[in-house]
Amino acid sequence: MSPTRNRLRLFVPVLALALASTACGGSGSKSNANNSSGGGKVTLRLGYFGNVTHAPAMIGLQDGEFAAALGPNVTLKTSVFNAGPNAVEALFSKSIDASFVGPNPAINAYSKSKGAAIRIVSGVASGGAFLVVKPDIKTAADLKGKKVGSPSLGNTQDVALRYWLKQKGLSTNTNGGGDVSIVPGPDNGTVFQSFQTGDLQGAWMPEPYATKMIKAGGHILVNEADLWPGRKYVTTLLVVRTEFLNAHPDVVKNLIKGLSASIDVVTTDPTKAADLVSKGIEKASGKAIKTDLVTASFKNITFTLDPVAASLRTDVDHAVSLGILGKTDLANIFDLKLVNEVLTAEGKPKVDS
Repeated sequence: MSPTRNRLRLFVPVLALALASTACGGSGSKSNANNSSGGGKVTLRLGYFGNVTHAPAMIGLQDGEFAAALGPNVTLKTSVFNAGPNAVEALFSKSIDASFVGPNPAINAYSKSKGAAIRIVSGVASGGAFLVVKPDIKTAADLKGKKVGSPSLGNTQDVALRYWLKQKGLSTNTNGGGDVSIVPGPDNGTVFQSFQTGDLQGAWMPEPYATKMIKAGGHILVNEADLWPGRKYVTTLLVVRTEFLNAHPDVVKNLIKGLSASIDVVTTDPTKAADLVSKGIEKASGKAIKTDLVTASFKNITFTLDPVAASLRTDVDHAVSLGILGKTDLANIFDLKLVNEVLTAEGKPKVDS
């Protein structure tokens, strides 16, 4: 909906750039190991968020799908981020090689680097973002004069919120002014806490935080899926530094194989998947999350290797209309050759850019 439309100031200070950095070894996964071509040792530094919209990342790490697909010649090191701009900053500084991010951080990285820094190599998730508000708020007009939250300034949900309010005739600005004051949090947990205390009257949030807000007494004012053709829009993508992709396409392809296997776990064994994601979120954030909350969140998300490219281009139009992003040509942002090779080998339909 991660979850999930971003231009803003990529060179902001990194907030908790990495909560963890760990090497991952082999596992008992059923995936077949594939070595890096040439037999040389490679280190892959991978970023992700502790959101349910990043579930395949946590499944791949917890269940060993990634390690098994990458093989013994690849050392996998991970970093956890709280917001898309921070992950993009890490990509720019070459602190990481690839990351699971929302569409707007991907757009911003591509635009800021004039198309040089990154490529989108696969989709991960569609859906799973909502505007959840207090019970007395029934319409957009009821938000006038109120404070509402988003995960971070200029992230995917932040842009979605601002664009929706604009469509409803309500102004916002990046300083918290306008008809509706948008208060971006440094992270999802902070936004949720502000909603609980009543400091915020609502927030546009990815799963599982949207469901947590509902359980805390909120209700859904907007299901973002209702705003998109066919109810499909990209929430999470896999992006890779162009330099790393060119140097190690075999490693990237094997990572996508592991991602595909991780997505399959959600379909074939959702109970196991929910347990793995629950543990993954706890590891990423230090806070436990109940598996029933993860299971409830799964119902609102479609995990897929399809990047839903049309929705990404619409995201750009939204950000431009808000004055957050200048005119941007996405001509080469997608490199879907490897994901389509994986899909073809698995007997699944190819995806389009």
